[in-house]
Amino acid sequence: MSEPTPVFDDLREESGELDRLVAGLSEEEWALATPAARWSIAHQIAHLHWTDRAALLAVTDEEGFQEVLKRALAAPDSFVDEAADEGARIPPAELLSRWREGRAALDRALRSAPHGARFPWFGPPMSAASMATGRLMETWAHGQDVADALGVVRTPTDRLRHVVRIGVRARNFAFGVHGLPVPGEEFRVELTAPSGALWTYGPEDAPQRVTGPALDFCLLVTQRAHRADLAVRAEGPDADRWLGIAQAFAGPAGTGRPPKEAGR
Repeated sequence: MSEPTPVFDDLREESGELDRLVAGLSEEEWALATPAARWSIAHQIAHLHWTDRAALLAVTDEEGFQEVLKRALAAPDSFVDEAADEGARIPPAELLSRWREGRAALDRALRSAPHGARFPWFGPPMSAASMATGRLMETWAHGQDVADALGVVRTPTDRLRHVVRIGVRARNFAFGVHGLPVPGEEFRVELTAPSGALWTYGPEDAPQRVTGPALDFCLLVTQRAHRADLAVRAEGPDADRWLGIAQAFAGPAGTGRPPKEAGR
C-alpha cells in the first residue's frame, strides 16, 4: 500500500472545489466559452474526466492504458480536442456524475497502489504520488479556465505547492521543448505562498533567481496568464528566458494567453 501522503487529500479537495463551482450551473452556463480556444465549461470537465479515466487505467489496467496511448500517438495533434468534444456532448448532469465517479475510483486506486510502484503515462512513468500531483495541477489549471468563464475569483490555497513543485522541476523540460540549451546551473526560486509562507528551491546563493507570489508563478507555468500581467520577476538572463517559456505540463509548448491589454 502507498504511504499516506497529503497530495491525495489535496487532490480530492481541489476537485471538490471545482465540483462546487460547476454543480449548480444551468445547461446554458455549461456551454459558456472558456479562455481555451473552442472549449466550453463542459469541454473542461470532459477533459478532466477523460484524463482521470486514463490515469485510472494506468494504475489498474496497464494493457488498457496502452490502447489509450496508441490512440493518442496515432493522432497527437487532435486526440485531446476529440476526447473533449465527445465528452462535452454528454448532458451536463450525466457528465458531472461520470466525472465524480471517475475521480473517486482514481482516488481509491492511488491510495491502494503498492508502495514504490510506478505506472505508465504519456511521459515518463510515475509513482502514485506523482500521478496525483499531476492530476491536481491539471484540475487547478482547468478549474481556472472555468472560473475565468464564470467571472469568479478563486481564493488560492497552499495546495498550490504541488503546482509550484511541478513547475520548478519542469525547468529543463521547458528549455528542451523550445530547442534551447539547458542552463548548467540551478536557479534560486523564492515564492510567497497564499498562507504567507516562503517556498524556496535551489541554492540560496545562486546568481540567477525567480521571485514572486506562488499564485502568479502557477498561472505562468500552467499558461493561464501572460507574464506581463504577473508579479513574477527574474534576475539573470537564463532565469529571464525561463519565465518566457515555462510550462508545467508535458507535450509541446502551448500558445499561452495574450496579455490583458492585447486581449481587449
